[in-house]
Amino acid sequence: MTISLASLPRTRLLAEMSLWSADLVRLADDIARTEAHADIYHIDVSDGHFTSALLFFPDQVAQIRRCTASPLHVHLMTTPDVVLDQIAQFADAGADVITVHAELPNVAEALDAIAARNIAAGLVLKLETPVEAATPWLGRVEMLTLLGTALGVKGQGLAPQAPARLTEARGRIAQAGRAGQIILAADGGIRPHTVPDLRAAGAETVVMGSLAFGSPDLAGTMRWLHALPMQVA
Repeated sequence: MTISLASLPRTRLLAEMSLWSADLVRLADDIARTEAHADIYHIDVSDGHFTSALLFFPDQVAQIRRCTASPLHVHLMTTPDVVLDQIAQFADAGADVITVHAELPNVAEALDAIAARNIAAGLVLKLETPVEAATPWLGRVEMLTLLGTALGVKGQGLAPQAPARLTEARGRIAQAGRAGQIILAADGGIRPHTVPDLRAAGAETVVMGSLAFGSPDLAGTMRWLHALPMQVA
């Protein structure tokens, strides 16, 4: 039974916590201590080809599913020849949302495969991919994620064009008649000094790494996060 994104609050910025930044040896402990504050857990999956990292696998996600009742968002950084198999495996493992890259030549087939599993579909754009590339798929997704850094490398600074890309994406979502139906996410470069600008530009969730798992006062961090206003029209 998947968890619906419709149950998430939409009047404040959502906290999407990246398990890549958790203690990977004590992952269950880190989930337990953050779950009261996490709206979504973000799970990056990489095959070592689409990006150089090797990250998370289906059996691991199946165990994570047993540790939390929060939605699991699986971001597939995989090549087109394996993406359909990966969708099936991570759906079976308990993903609630599966996001695929707009840069793949078989996006339509991938979104069909996600829909066939009756789970939420997402689309993600690399930093260098024009925002307009998402437009043909906005009727088929429930999340749109814009990367604010280069793919697959932790610890980078936010690219200066990231806020403007979010504002453009929010406008395109509205033009498609999907405002309030697609969650717009910012991923990469999430720091205390960047989150206010990303929120103001239209981000509805931010993918938090060290900002969540490295916070000395997570409850305080969440109060600050939830209070940030969206200023875009």
